[in-house]
Amino acid sequence: MQVFPFPVTDNHIHIDPINGRGAEAVKDFRRAGGTHMMLVTKPSWSLGIHPVGGEDFREVFDMTLAVAEMIRDHGVTVFPVLGVHPAEIGVLTRRMPLDAAETIMTDGLTIAAEYVAGGSAVAIKSGRPHYPVDEEVWDASNRVLLHALEVAADTGCALQIHSESGPCADVAVMAEQAGMPVERVVKHFAVPETPLTPSLVAKHEAIPALAQAGRRFMMESDYMDDNSRPGAVIGPKSVPRFTRRLCESGSISEEAAWRIHAQTPSEIYGIDISLP
Repeated sequence: MQVFPFPVTDNHIHIDPINGRGAEAVKDFRRAGGTHMMLVTKPSWSLGIHPVGGEDFREVFDMTLAVAEMIRDHGVTVFPVLGVHPAEIGVLTRRMPLDAAETIMTDGLTIAAEYVAGGSAVAIKSGRPHYPVDEEVWDASNRVLLHALEVAADTGCALQIHSESGPCADVAVMAEQAGMPVERVVKHFAVPETPLTPSLVAKHEAIPALAQAGRRFMMESDYMDDNSRPGAVIGPKSVPRFTRRLCESGSISEEAAWRIHAQTPSEIYGIDISLP
């Protein structure tokens, strides 16, 4: 098992014992040197859940928390991130009006904040479609995102967002309107130009330069753990493996690795990421 002199944190990963490799993916992560995971809620439909009200997301969240317990049993420290995937709006509107779908999503986010306030999770997930949609769907999605920013601000937690590629500079403006600290809004699958806190896929070519510049960011795999898409986006070993390669090549220092994997996520999420 690879051992690092610093924690190694995957900031956005999914583990799915039903549709994916489950425990075997966790073991791969740990054997490669991974120590901490931000376990992110999967979309409801991928778990066989089809919400008709916001309360139905409790089942999604409870399933995520059960997976977190399994991950802990395999020696990895895990922090759940609960929320409503922005693509839910497209799935929901196949069987209900847009305003009903919007209500279900905002109610689900309010419930996710309850889990955070109760200590079961550390952050909320939201966003907006990363693919073209009609203007009315885009506007509704932005209202859902604004609600997520507001409940995260009220709860005092971080918010991970899944959205279109690019800086998403307008989300920083929305955060200010909601009273949400911009630095606690994490752009999943980010580009370096974002004013939000970027979470970069571990193979991103900008990581060495950003680390040398002292930029605050995190690393992720966005591993989906879906047997129909093996290895997507990149595998569970990826964050520790790319970290090892970057350190061994001198592309990043141990100090930078500590900042990426321990200091930054600890500050953003209000958690303690450290070695035993």
